[in-house]
Amino acid sequence: MTLIDYIILIGYFIGIVTFGLWISRRIKSSDDYFRGNRKFKWWIMMGQAFSTGTHAEMPVAQTGVTYNLGFATIWYQWKNMLITPFYWLIAPFYRRSNRTTVGDIIEDRYGKIIGLMYSIFAMVFFVFIMGAMLQGAAKVISVLSDNMISPTGVVLAMTVAFIVYSFAGGLIAAAYTDFFQGLLIIVLSIMLIPLGLNDVGGFSGMREVLPEDFFDLMNSTSGIDGFTLAMLAVNGMVGITAQPHMVAMCGTGNTERAGRIGQTFGSLVKRLVTIGWALTGLIVAAMVIKHGVTLEDPEYAFGYGARELLGPGLLGLMFAAIVAANMSSLSTFMVNNGALFTQNIYKEYINPEAPDRKLLTMGRYSGLVLSLVAVLFALSIDNVLHAFLFTETIAAFVGIIFLGGVIWKRANRYGAGAAVLVALVSYYWINYSDTGELVLVYKWLPAPFGWAMLLGFAAFFIVSLLTKPEDPKRIEKFFDEMRRKSDSDTIGPDGKPPLASETGDDLLLLDLPGWFRKDRWKNFFQRYREDLIGFGLSWIFIGLIILLAWGILQIGG
Repeated sequence: MTLIDYIILIGYFIGIVTFGLWISRRIKSSDDYFRGNRKFKWWIMMGQAFSTGTHAEMPVAQTGVTYNLGFATIWYQWKNMLITPFYWLIAPFYRRSNRTTVGDIIEDRYGKIIGLMYSIFAMVFFVFIMGAMLQGAAKVISVLSDNMISPTGVVLAMTVAFIVYSFAGGLIAAAYTDFFQGLLIIVLSIMLIPLGLNDVGGFSGMREVLPEDFFDLMNSTSGIDGFTLAMLAVNGMVGITAQPHMVAMCGTGNTERAGRIGQTFGSLVKRLVTIGWALTGLIVAAMVIKHGVTLEDPEYAFGYGARELLGPGLLGLMFAAIVAANMSSLSTFMVNNGALFTQNIYKEYINPEAPDRKLLTMGRYSGLVLSLVAVLFALSIDNVLHAFLFTETIAAFVGIIFLGGVIWKRANRYGAGAAVLVALVSYYWINYSDTGELVLVYKWLPAPFGWAMLLGFAAFFIVSLLTKPEDPKRIEKFFDEMRRKSDSDTIGPDGKPPLASETGDDLLLLDLPGWFRKDRWKNFFQRYREDLIGFGLSWIFIGLIILLAWGILQIGG
């Protein structure tokens, strides 16, 4: 680290905080703070989805595993790519709900008790994942700086920065800073590649020293077979629906299409830059052979490459990019956590008559307090990966009730409660039976997860059928909102937005149970035009990303 590196890193902190405070002048109400008044353009939504979904430990982990086992390990990060088109189908649910949090949606669907249960889960989810991300970035920077920078110092500096602009500017500040920090993440993903290729003699130089199977797009070294990939897809597809920040990711665009584009194609940008992380792993694998170096841990590969290849100034830029990868997510999570406490705890149970100004104040301070709790959790974490696995697995179990609830009208609160309870108990029982140990976080394995999901869905359907249905009027209102365009400029004679079927915006998943009825296929393409076209385009982009990766691996062959 040189003086110019420190100047760049400190300049980044000052710049991003200043920009966040400047943009925060738009905040006039609690809706501005929590949802940006639903006015974000598609490109802001893309930047927000990409930046929020990309964390500092991801390029480090992918570079390390590729360095050790070859390019085929890219499927560790690409495991969710095959479900990304699903995001296009689910995004409108969050905007059409006209709600501020996923907790509000759950309450509308199942009542207050299940809504409260979800809100408590969601706040714990945010505390865990924010703590893990803070510690993850701290560890990465500590390794890169050869322990010249204290991990605790990184945690505290990042916390002060994202809290200052998020406290003032809410989701508006978070979304706009996410967009610009996303550009830094892209820089992080590719900046080692040209310098590294020059060092190892290009692709031909890498091929001379690395095993041929290191250049395979898919092989057995990835450790991901068909069943594992299927279970990871289920985990991602069901779990994403219940993640607490999905209203911010999908429901805050100025149109339904902006939310669809943001979540779907923002996620695909992440799949694209993953190629850069994997390619960096191959380059470092060739570098250590060329220079006669041995790395104690494969995850040191990214840090080794950065230290060897980056000169003064560039190392500071790398540090800034790593910090950006986490602060972009942390700012969004802070605002969402404040929204959850304010909307689903404070307004619901403590002060139902609170004026909007009071809600805005409570949102700011509750987000601040919960973020400080996350800092305490961060300072106690030893294993970052385990913390992430814990939150993602639990989210999948809770996702049963969200996804099942929008697909099946008969679902009720009793089935929802039983689903989460049975999934959790069976998951821990199966793992305990296999290992003989009862611990909070088990190593993720496809079989225990698959059985837990199967039993959870079974409990969801069976208990719902055997118990009292939800209030028909409330359920009809819930599904009526889901069938109407939330961004229409016109209002019908009934005082409601037009039905989505009239504009080609009917939702395939919403109509899933009725697909065997003849009337469901009438004017099929016209009714589901938006779903079908976007879903198809998503698959085309996935094909192009895979083709690009394959083409890169053919260079020098």
